[in-house]
Amino acid sequence: MPALNHLIVHVKDKDASAEFLAGILGIEAGPQWGPFRPVQMSNGVTLDFIGTPNPSTTHYAFLVDDQEFDASFDRIQKAGIPYYAHPSKNGRGEINHLYGGRGVYFEDPNGHLLELITKPYGDHPGQD
Repeated sequence: MPALNHLIVHVKDKDASAEFLAGILGIEAGPQWGPFRPVQMSNGVTLDFIGTPNPSTTHYAFLVDDQEFDASFDRIQKAGIPYYAHPSKNGRGEINHLYGGRGVYFEDPNGHLLELITKPYGDHPGQD
């Protein structure tokens, strides 16, 4: 079965964006590799940040365990980063409890909408 190896993430400032994500997740951004600044996930997939003059934004979701969620969410709150329960940015200052877990949305310095979830999506979202 094929496995995802890496994604290229277009941002204005690759170092700021890579360090931001790594900092929230409690991991280290990798060293410069060619034109990229990689951030490796536990499953081996890397997000390779590259500087682009006018990048468009997108959405990235990260499946984390409860301890990782607590630690990352604490870093989000301590940094004063606005966060939301829903991707539409409804529920400011709230998290959701979909699929029997917890989830939160927030933006990186480039405007990408990032999401942390503790349960993968299923057929029925359960509670908000």
